[in-house]
Amino acid sequence: MHVDMDAFFASIEQADNPDLRGKPVVIGQSLRGVASAASYEARRYGIHSAMPIVQARKLCPHAVFLPGRMARYKEVSHQIMGIIHSLCPVVEQASVDEAYADITGTGRISGPPEVLARRLKEKISTGTGLTCSVGIAPNKFLAKIASDWNKPDGLTVILPEEVPSFLSRLPLSKIPGVGHRTLEELSRLGVTVVSDILRHPRQFWIDRFGKRGLFLHDRALGIDHSPVEPEGDSKSCSAENTFSQDTLDPEILKRWLLIQAERVGRKLRSTRKKGTCISLKLKFNDFAVLTKAVSLHEPTHRTRDIFNATCALLAEQRLVKPVRLIGTCVSNFRAEQHRLPLFPDAESAKQDLLDQAIDQIRDRFGSRSILRAEAAATPESVQDLLSKKNCKSGGK
Repeated sequence: MHVDMDAFFASIEQADNPDLRGKPVVIGQSLRGVASAASYEARRYGIHSAMPIVQARKLCPHAVFLPGRMARYKEVSHQIMGIIHSLCPVVEQASVDEAYADITGTGRISGPPEVLARRLKEKISTGTGLTCSVGIAPNKFLAKIASDWNKPDGLTVILPEEVPSFLSRLPLSKIPGVGHRTLEELSRLGVTVVSDILRHPRQFWIDRFGKRGLFLHDRALGIDHSPVEPEGDSKSCSAENTFSQDTLDPEILKRWLLIQAERVGRKLRSTRKKGTCISLKLKFNDFAVLTKAVSLHEPTHRTRDIFNATCALLAEQRLVKPVRLIGTCVSNFRAEQHRLPLFPDAESAKQDLLDQAIDQIRDRFGSRSILRAEAAATPESVQDLLSKKNCKSGGK
C-alpha cells in the first residue's frame, strides 16, 4: 500500500488558515527559488512543484505565495506517520508526505485491504483535516502508480490478475524513475506506452540500455522485488542549500560544505549509522547538475571526514559557471559497531569527542546554539549563515 498526501504543504496552509481555502496557494516566495508545493487550485493554472517561482507568478499573479513552515509540516508529517503505524505493521516513510506499508497477512485482523485503506484515510482526515490518496497493489512500484491514479482523495486497487491490462495502456511517463531523456530515447523507437516495451524481447532492452533496459522490461511486466523497509533503513542522508546569489567563491562553497557535513554527521550519529560513500552535488546557474562521489576505506559519521571528502571532490572540479546549489550526501550505510581499534587514532578520537560535545549542546539548546568558527568568514556572517532556511536534510 502506498499513502500519498494531497498537495501536502499547501493543504496544511489551507487547513490552518480558512481564508486560504479555495484559493491558489504556492509554497515558495523567492524569485530565485522554485515552488515546493502548489494547491490544486494553483495547479489549474499549470503551476506544479519544482517550477521556478518567476514562471509561477506569470501563470497566476493572484496566487498566494507563502515562504513555507517546515517545522509545521514535519509536525503534521509525524502525526500522519503515527496514524499509519497504528494500523499497519511494517511502514517505510518515503518522504515527508508519503509512505509505503506492507499489509500482507493483515486481513484476519484489519479486514480486506480496501477496508483498511478507507479506515486509514478517515483517521488521517479526522486527525489532521487533510486528504490523502492510497494505492493498493502487489508491489511498491504498482502501489505508487495506483495512489496517483485518482488524486486527490483517491483510492485505487490493482489486483494481481488486473496488472497486465492495467499496465498495457499506461504511458511510460507514469513509471517512477523514467526521466525525460529516457522518454525521448524511447519515443524515437516508437515506444510510448508500457505495452510497447513487450513488443521486443528482454535481451533487446538489455543490449540497448543496459541496466535501464532491464529495469524497463521488469516494470513492463509489473515486476518489482524491492521490499518495504521500515524507518531507519533509508539509503542515504543528505543536506542541500540554494544560494541567494550564485557564486564561484571556493571559500563560500567550503563553508557551506562544513555546515552540511555537520547536519549530515549529526543525523547519522543520532541513528547510529556510518557510510562509506560521500557525494558532492553542484547545481549551476543554468540548472545543469554535477554529482561526484568518493568511496572511503572505512565507514564514518564524523563531521570532519565528511567535510574533508566533499572538499577534496570540490577541489577536483574546474568551476567555470557560477554555483546555484550545493549538496552533501552520505550513503552505503553500515550499522555502527562498537569495536576497539587495534591501533587507536588520536586525531579520530579527538574528532569523535568534538562531535559528541557539539551534538550534546545542540540537543539541549537547539541546532543554532553553536557554530564552528570555520563555518563563518567573519563574525558578522554567523547570523546570516544560521538564518538560512532553504535547506533540506535527513534520509532520502
